[in-house]
Amino acid sequence: MGHQNGRPTIVDYAEFTIYADLAAERIIAAERGTEKIAVEIKSFRRPSAVQDIKDALGSYEMYQVFLAEVEPDRKLYLAISAQTHHDVFRLESVQLLMKHFAIPLIVVDIEQ
Repeated sequence: MGHQNGRPTIVDYAEFTIYADLAAERIIAAERGTEKIAVEIKSFRRPSAVQDIKDALGSYEMYQVFLAEVEPDRKLYLAISAQTHHDVFRLESVQLLMKHFAIPLIVVDIEQ
C-alpha cells in the first residue's frame, strides 16, 4: 500500500499498479488505533448514474481483491457525497447492488 494520511494510495499487486484519478477519485489509507481502513472516494458526475455505479462497483471490487492479497487486515469503504447518496444510492436497484456486494459506505456532506 502506498501513501497514507489523506494522500492517494497506490496498490501494487503482481503486474498491476492501481491508483485513482487524483482530480476526482482517490483511495485513502488510514489507521485508527488498531483498525486499518482504505477509503475509495467516488464522485458521480456523469449524466448516466448507471455508468457511475458500474465504475464505482468495478473499482471497489478490484481494490478489494488486491487489498485482500497485500493488506488483508485493511477494510475497504466506498465514500460518496450526501447528495449522491440522496440522488443515486436510495434507488431500489442501487440498494440491491450494495446489499449484494456488501459494500460499506461513508457518506460525506461536502456542502458544509
